[in-house]
Amino acid sequence: MFSQKFFTKAAIAFATATTIIACNPATESPDSTTESTARETPDSAITIGVGVAQTSNVALLGQEQVIGAKLAETYFNDNGGINGTPLAIALQDVAGDEQGAINAFNTLINQDKVVGIVGPTLSQQAFAADPIANRAQIPVLGPSNTAQGIPQIGEFIGRVSAPVAVVAPNAVKQALKIDPNIKKVAVFYAQNDAFSKSETETFQQTVQDFSLDLVTVQKFQTTDTDFQSQVTTAINLTPDLVIISGLAADGGNLVKQLRELGYDKLIIGGNGLNTSNIFPVCQAKCDGVLIAQAYSPELENEINTAFRTAYVNENKSDPPQFSAQAFTGVQVFVEALKALDAKTPIKDLPLPELRIQLRDEIFAGTYITPLGEISFTEEGELVQKQFYVAQIKMDESGENGSFKFLE
Repeated sequence: MFSQKFFTKAAIAFATATTIIACNPATESPDSTTESTARETPDSAITIGVGVAQTSNVALLGQEQVIGAKLAETYFNDNGGINGTPLAIALQDVAGDEQGAINAFNTLINQDKVVGIVGPTLSQQAFAADPIANRAQIPVLGPSNTAQGIPQIGEFIGRVSAPVAVVAPNAVKQALKIDPNIKKVAVFYAQNDAFSKSETETFQQTVQDFSLDLVTVQKFQTTDTDFQSQVTTAINLTPDLVIISGLAADGGNLVKQLRELGYDKLIIGGNGLNTSNIFPVCQAKCDGVLIAQAYSPELENEINTAFRTAYVNENKSDPPQFSAQAFTGVQVFVEALKALDAKTPIKDLPLPELRIQLRDEIFAGTYITPLGEISFTEEGELVQKQFYVAQIKMDESGENGSFKFLE
C-alpha cells in the first residue's frame, strides 16, 4: 500500500489529471434493456473490469498490467474516488489465448457487471473478444493491443496503446543513427500471434522504406524455445541488424540464442519484448537490444511523477510501459466517470445507459496521463504525441537491467 505522506503530496499532482481505460471483449452480455443500475446505493463501488494475462507465457506482460491497474485503484480511491464514490477493480485472467479472453470478459460483463473493461493483453485476444463486448455496448480500451485494425472492431472499442505503425519505425531510425552502415536486415516474427504479424509487416515496410536489404524472414511460435534452425539460417546471411516481433519469453530466448550462436550486431525487439521480465530470460545477452517505447518514466508531468513515485515505492524500480498503459486506462475511466457524473448522477443511470454514455464521454476527452497528452479519434484510435526509443543495459552480473532512453 502507499504511504499517507505520498498520497497527500500526490493529490495535488493528480488534481488536473484525466482518465483512460483499456478494454477487451467478452462473450454475450445480458439484454441491453435490463434495468439493473451501476450502483445499488450511493456508497457502493463503481466497478471497472481489468482482463489481462495473469497466467501462461503471456503473464510476463500481464503481471505488469495488474500492477498498474492496482496502483490506479489505490491512488484514485485515496483521492476521492469518483466524486466521492469508490471504484473497484474486477480482475479476470485472460491467460494466453482467445478463449481465455472470451471467458474472462464474459465474467466481467455478466457477473461482475462492470461499467467498462481494460484489456486484454494480446491483440490476438482482442480480435476474438472485442466484437462480443461491442455487441453488448460496453466500452473497451486495449492497454497493449497495438495491431492494425483494433479500433475498427466496433464503436465501443478503443485503445490506450499506440498502433505499431506509429511506434515501430522509431526503433529502425535509432538503429541507423547508431550504425549508419547497416545494409542487411533479418526479421523474425511469431506467426501465431496477431500483434507480431501486424508488427512485422510494419518493420518489413520500414526496412524497405529505408532502402535496406531484407535478407530473410524467419517464422516461429510464441511457445517455441529452440530457435537454432532459424538463427543459423539468418546468421549465415550476415545481417547487420536483426528485428524480432514476439513475446517476452520466446523473444528473450531468441535473443539469447542469437548471441550464443555468434551474432554480435544490433537487435531490435518489438513491443512484446518491452518488459523488464525479459531480463531473466536472456540475462547478460539482453544487453544492447533496442526497443521503441510509448512511455518514459522520465516524462515530466504531474501525473507521471505521481505514478512513477507510487510504482518505485512499491517495486523498487522504474515503471515499465505495460504498467503505465494499464494505469492510464483506469485513469481515463475514472476521469470520464467523474465528468459524466457531474452532468447526470451515475447512480440514477441504468447500467446499459451508463455504459453507452461513458463510451461517448471517454472518446470525447483529452487527457494528461503518464503517457503524456492523449485523446481519441471518432472511431476510438489513440492520438499520442510523445514516443521514445530505449536500449537495454544489463549490469556486470547479467542479472539486473534497465531501459536507457536514447536521444
